Amino acid sequence: MGRHIRATDHGIWTEQVGEGPDVLLIGGLGDTVESWQFQLDGLADRYRLTAFDNRGAGRTKMPDDPATVEAMADDAAAVLRALDIPSAHVAGFSGGSIISQELALRHPELVRSLVLQSTWGAMDGHLRSWVKFIRWLAEAAPSERDFLEDFFLVIYTARAHNDGTVDAIIDEALAFPYKQSPEDTQRTLDAFAVHRTIDRLDRISVPTLVLAGSIDPTARPALGKAVAAAITGAVFEVQEGQSHQPFQEVPDQWNARVDAFWRDVDDRARSAPRPRETSERERTSAPAHRSTS
Repeated sequence: MGRHIRATDHGIWTEQVGEGPDVLLIGGLGDTVESWQFQLDGLADRYRLTAFDNRGAGRTKMPDDPATVEAMADDAAAVLRALDIPSAHVAGFSGGSIISQELALRHPELVRSLVLQSTWGAMDGHLRSWVKFIRWLAEAAPSERDFLEDFFLVIYTARAHNDGTVDAIIDEALAFPYKQSPEDTQRTLDAFAVHRTIDRLDRISVPTLVLAGSIDPTARPALGKAVAAAITGAVFEVQEGQSHQPFQEVPDQWNARVDAFWRDVDDRARSAPRPRETSERERTSAPAHRSTS
């Protein structure tokens, strides 16, 4: 059961399930806690998972402050601190992956590792044009169903459209009582479109896994590969036959991959040699430094 956390001036709707190492899940454009349902159900036996509605999405209101990725990253940090989570494995998809990058840059002490699904470090012309189209579509579509049907054409594979998966997702979205307004959709898109991390990603030092769907026409593999190349030691993998959101289309595969990644990160941390502590005798017997002035 979720609740509003007064982590900032506005309440942030947050849900937490499971036991184990902490994981923070960050959604993309207009996506709420429910977008991570396959992970909340499938990984709760191994991890304590925290998910929240971004500002302007679901049950978290859009503040009057400018909508920026920096503010969204600070929201994520505030959630962790409000829940007394010292650090977490952080996973984000699409716009949530950009928030995750910024979280690691602004609050590195809170991030244990990163999983970046369908990500970019700076939008190229192609992606900016697509965002411009979606911004227009949010206002011009004759109905919410029409908007979702058109928007999801590039989010999910043809397989998901043809087997009824997308129809089910649309029906659930239409029944959801806490819808994002077209204005908040546009404000969030504007924040994602102008944000740039590619020149700062070399400051991220935590283990990072970058995933890209091979047939994703938006966050194309080339964009994710550039992100991985900019983060020291990052692992880049292309998910063959997948589009923008494989964590929903093939959740068992996605969960298994990130679980293996998180286990490896935790195993390496446990086996890493700890810095040797200086004994009291060594401290008191150390020669004093002479002043040369």
